[in-house]
Amino acid sequence: MKNWINKAIAYLEKSLGKVPTELNEIDWKEDLSPKNDKLCQHISAFANMPGGGFLVFGINNRSASVIGIDKAKADNIIERLASLCRDGVNPLVKIDHSIETFMEKELLFIYIQESAIKPVHLIHKTIEDSFIRSGGTTRRASRQEVGALMLNSKSPTWEELHASKLLTELEVITLLEYDKILELLGKPVPSKIEEIMQWMVDEKMLVDVDGKGYYITNFGAIAAAKDLNKFDGLVRKVVRLIKYEGKNKAGASKEYPGRKGYAVGFESLINFVQGLLQDSEIIKNALRVNTAIYPEQALRELIANILIHQDFNIRGTGPMIEIFEDRIVFSNPGKLLPSKKIDRLIRTTPESRNEILASAFRRYNICEERGSGFEKAVIAIELFGLPPLKFEELENSFKVTMYAPKKYADMTSVERIEACYQHSIIEYYGNGGFSNTSLRKRFGMHEKQASQISLLIKEAMEAGKIKPKDPENVSKKFSLYIPYWA
Repeated sequence: MKNWINKAIAYLEKSLGKVPTELNEIDWKEDLSPKNDKLCQHISAFANMPGGGFLVFGINNRSASVIGIDKAKADNIIERLASLCRDGVNPLVKIDHSIETFMEKELLFIYIQESAIKPVHLIHKTIEDSFIRSGGTTRRASRQEVGALMLNSKSPTWEELHASKLLTELEVITLLEYDKILELLGKPVPSKIEEIMQWMVDEKMLVDVDGKGYYITNFGAIAAAKDLNKFDGLVRKVVRLIKYEGKNKAGASKEYPGRKGYAVGFESLINFVQGLLQDSEIIKNALRVNTAIYPEQALRELIANILIHQDFNIRGTGPMIEIFEDRIVFSNPGKLLPSKKIDRLIRTTPESRNEILASAFRRYNICEERGSGFEKAVIAIELFGLPPLKFEELENSFKVTMYAPKKYADMTSVERIEACYQHSIIEYYGNGGFSNTSLRKRFGMHEKQASQISLLIKEAMEAGKIKPKDPENVSKKFSLYIPYWA
């Protein structure tokens, strides 16, 4: 039995009591009205009501006696109402149905679900053509009531919008690599196609339209598409991977366009990037050095970041990875959210434009827990002795650059200070602060070079990036330092 049936039967029993009473939550009829406008008004009213409402067919309109309904009539009612929910109101309304035995008669129960987007109004008309339930009847909503509905409306996110036309089960499973997502979750593939489809609906990859078919959501496509080029609106959202010969874009380049959805293609993308980087490694004594110069942990986190946090509403562009001789640049469309500062990205809890996608990446074990991505990347590049990450907010995009190994003597003053600042954040959360010794080890320097690190710490404090943890401590040898904002 469907989970809403008991509630519907309870409302029906209350409505058909000793003195039949009309309720806001339920409306019973013998048959379907021939007037589509009237039916659309009922659909609008129930979809605008908290929790939705119920239509029951097979009850005499005048005597309130239970007379039952046959299957042919029930099928016709379901077909007409499903069509009106798609084509008679805006936005589309979801319904469910069930034939249940009540007082030894078969009745058709229709559950009109509450719409997250309100007000639901008659199609091709204005929002003033919205209806509500009041006193057990359906009536037009007043302007004040329309305003109240709008205040309780949830705007659909980009991830929830439809990426496809209405599709059959076979068309859906042809387009989506659902089995790979189940593998990422550590779950077996269901044996029945109905169970697979319901799982994808629950996963927010699909929208079920009254048993008539399915829409693939933007999230479903961007996460699990076998080929994103099959979705017209997502062609420009494939990951662009470009490798340049040299340190700038003037030299020869080769582009490797992506095809798969982000989640199902993530591991292949990481492996492919690592393969390209191996071709760029330093040759010593005519023999290739097999040690990677970029940490995989940092690659994973930075690539996941540009996929998850991009602004999908910016058309014509998508995430991009550019490999140069001395660096890798990760960029995505969209600036930082207004609440974020560029020097507070490490360890702070992110606000994602795409929370469904971000949550899925964490559940699929593709990226780390919320807020730890940049922190993990910085820890990894410190272990590899790389220069600091460079964060840049451009006119309509965000960019992170990870540099190849560079000696302390070859770093610019800006790079050294930024490395000191990033180190201060990692050590602040790990050990309460950093010391001359920990910063020296971060740069892979000898104890005899402690004076150079002391000078750097002084320059970082003058730049307003760090501060002493204990301003009263006069001993520089054992002093700890923390970020300026700590």
